[in-house]
Amino acid sequence: MNLRPHEEEDGKKVWLSEDDVEKLEATAADTEQQIAFGLGARCGLRSAEILDVAPQHVVDTDAGWMLRVWEGKGDKFRETPIPSDLAIRIQTIGDTREAALDEPVLSISSTRSLRRWLQNAREELADQEDERGWHYLSTHDLRRTWATALADAEVDPLLVLDWGGWEDLETFLDHYKGSYSPAAQRRAREKVDWL
Repeated sequence: MNLRPHEEEDGKKVWLSEDDVEKLEATAADTEQQIAFGLGARCGLRSAEILDVAPQHVVDTDAGWMLRVWEGKGDKFRETPIPSDLAIRIQTIGDTREAALDEPVLSISSTRSLRRWLQNAREELADQEDERGWHYLSTHDLRRTWATALADAEVDPLLVLDWGGWEDLETFLDHYKGSYSPAAQRRAREKVDWL
C-alpha cells in the first residue's frame, strides 16, 4: 500500500501495487464488485463510467481487447485497454443474462453505492492487514493506480492521456504528478551512486 499526502487537499492520495489490486479484488463480496474494482484499477474508469459499462462496450480490436467509453467526462468517446479476463467476464455476463447487451453489467446505478462497496472492502483489508493506508482508498485512487501502473511500465504519456480521457498533459500531471510506484522510485535511485 502506497500513501502520500495530497498537496492540494487535506486528504490522502493512495495507489495500489499489483499485489494490492489482487487483494482488493479478492476481498470483493461478489463478481459485480470484482468487475467494478477492476474497471477502476485495471481500465482507469471514473466512478460514473464504471456504472455505465455494458457487454456491448467490450470489443476485440487489432490493438487487443478494448473498452469503449461512449460518454466519458464531457460526453467524450474514448477506448481504453481492458484485460482479457475482465473483458471475457463482462461478455459472459452479457451472454448469460436476460438483459439487453446495452444494459450495464452492474446492478447499482449510483456512485454512492459504488463508494459503499469500496468502503466495505477497504475496511476489511485495513483490519486484515493492520494497514492504516487502506482507510484512505477512494474510487479515484483506483484510477490513479491504473495511471501509475502505466507510467511505471513506461507507457507513452500521450497514449495514457488518450486512454484515460484527459484533456491535456497539464491536467494529467496536476492530478497524478508525484504518483510514482516503489519500482519507479527504486529505478531512479539506482541512477544516483550516493543514494
